[in-house]
Amino acid sequence: MGTFKLNYLGTTKEFQKKIKLIQLLEPNEKQYMCAKVNNRIRELNYDVYYDANIEFLGLDDEEAVKVYEASLRYIVAMAIYRIDPSLHVKFSYNVSRSIFGLFLNLNCPLDSDFIKKLNQEIKDIVAHDYPLVQTIVANKKAAEIYKKFGHEDKLEILKYRPEKTVHLYECDGYMNYMYSQMVPSTGFIKDFKIRLYSPGFIIQYPRSECDGKIPPFEDTPKFGKTLKNSSTWAKECRVDSIASINRYAEERGALDFINMCECFHSNMLAELGKMIRDDLDEIRLICIAGPSSSGKTTFSNRLRAELLSQGIFPIRISIDDYYLEKDKIKKEPDGSVDLEAIEALDIERFNDDISDLIQGKEVRLPHFNFQKGVREEGRLLKVDAHSPIIIEGIHALNDTLTSLVPKHQKFKIYIAPQAQINIDNHNPISLTDLRLLRRIVRDKKFRNASAEETLSMWPSVRRGEFRWIYSGQESADFVFNSLLTYELPVMKKYAMPVLEAIDKDSPYYISANKLKKFLKYFVDMSDEFVPCNSLMREFIGNSCFQDV
Repeated sequence: MGTFKLNYLGTTKEFQKKIKLIQLLEPNEKQYMCAKVNNRIRELNYDVYYDANIEFLGLDDEEAVKVYEASLRYIVAMAIYRIDPSLHVKFSYNVSRSIFGLFLNLNCPLDSDFIKKLNQEIKDIVAHDYPLVQTIVANKKAAEIYKKFGHEDKLEILKYRPEKTVHLYECDGYMNYMYSQMVPSTGFIKDFKIRLYSPGFIIQYPRSECDGKIPPFEDTPKFGKTLKNSSTWAKECRVDSIASINRYAEERGALDFINMCECFHSNMLAELGKMIRDDLDEIRLICIAGPSSSGKTTFSNRLRAELLSQGIFPIRISIDDYYLEKDKIKKEPDGSVDLEAIEALDIERFNDDISDLIQGKEVRLPHFNFQKGVREEGRLLKVDAHSPIIIEGIHALNDTLTSLVPKHQKFKIYIAPQAQINIDNHNPISLTDLRLLRRIVRDKKFRNASAEETLSMWPSVRRGEFRWIYSGQESADFVFNSLLTYELPVMKKYAMPVLEAIDKDSPYYISANKLKKFLKYFVDMSDEFVPCNSLMREFIGNSCFQDV
């Protein structure tokens, strides 16, 4: 092995023997969770033996937080095993950007005494600073280890694993696999909070969008209830994990699976339509908002069809037509223009137009010509007292946009895919990753954009969601879960080639690889039975609403 150079922490040094990343840091330094080595995320125990640019990542970095969070789940599962090896816990993502833990076989209600015991056991594990040692074993050996530790759920997913080996982690005799890189030892996990949250418990951890701090706990009951309903439905229909989804697709077939999920959406639409019909004398404005790739366009069209079937004739107005021309938008301190900010809209005119329409006046609406970047005159519109107005956009639930409309005349709908799908009991799939996959597939299909282009914009999209969308979800009168549980088996054949086209040297390889890590476990499923009015068609194409 020849001499190689490493650039890190503002210095360049030459080495002649391979060296672990953690050895480049000061002893007992635990502010970094992992490192980016030539654009690849590596554990701190990774051996470097070649020229490399190294960026050590702390908790203000999203990738480092993912390593931290996976390691924290490992330690919590280990602590539970130490308290009672017979207990089975299932983790999912939940309210206040936290992890929710639910015991699947606890014979009595969970109480604060158990939470105190769990908290102390975790602190003891952290205090001992046990090494987390990766060990690579054949799938057959992994199955034996899973049986030993009671991880029966991990046995189910193992048969769908394309690789022949598993990267297990051993910690003071305990073994588990979290589908993630890990911190070198338990002493790195210093910051966490555990609280009782019936019928389970909540684990809070540092977030990169909060500069590596734990955000204040915010209970969001509507969001939490939607997640609970999603979890209950998936469990009742036996599609709450990748293995059970695959089994359903293999045993019952694509047609049965797709129809079941589409009926789930149709039932929600029927319930929503009845709510609006029953209060139609009051409701004049229907406001729809949700984060990127939630399926707002298809949902708006299907809601309109549902209302038509009940003798209600809604009118749709595009908020986008109220964009200000670029030179009239207030600039940010750095001179840039935030096109997602509510100030980018002509709030005064929107309020006036909506208010006048509700009062029965005839209004000349604007039309924004995005090719020219100018606002032009649009259609002349008048609505009757029984024709509610539908608006849809990131600011639709923001009362500033509709301040002249009394609150009792507004019906607010929040839409997002509220996925409660796990790889196994200890490894939930991120709600955000599902939307990102949708967007990657849609951008490639309709804009011929590479996955790299979509991934490069995603951090900005996420910042806009935190700033403008999530704060409004609890004000919604109805939360529509746009998840279609069959969608990942269907999207796999569209997403995988686009993700695999990203070169290993690309700065977006890390994000693409993370998505492939769970997507590869799904069986392929044909989309021939996906209806033309399905929300899924908004992303994979051939929607009957495409030109509406």
